[in-house]
Amino acid sequence: MRTVDTSAWIEWLLDSPTGAALEAELPPLAEWIVPTIVQLELSKWLVRERGEAIADRAVALTQRCVVVPLDTPIALIAAEMCALHGLSTADAIIYASASEHRADLLTCDAHFKDLPGVVYVAKRSN
Repeated sequence: MRTVDTSAWIEWLLDSPTGAALEAELPPLAEWIVPTIVQLELSKWLVRERGEAIADRAVALTQRCVVVPLDTPIALIAAEMCALHGLSTADAIIYASASEHRADLLTCDAHFKDLPGVVYVAKRSN
């Protein structure tokens, strides 16, 4: 199982050079863990940048994955991750969701790159 961060989702959906580099790191869709906060961030970004119809299709795609809602255990782990690693609330929830499900985290966000259990793919230019 692999938790796919919002940054990785966006790069993959845009088929950017970074998205192409992510291909080798992506398991079958049914093995992707998608925290509900990723659905929120992805929808928000896509509505703003690409329109509501594309955002709706992307969220529908996330529902073919293992969707993980924010619950009390994940919230408490996220609070600890904020304190330990200085993560934002959303990033801490994503990282805690991965941890709680014993999955690694695939991301293109450099602030995660040195944390345990993170597979970091640096953003590439066009």
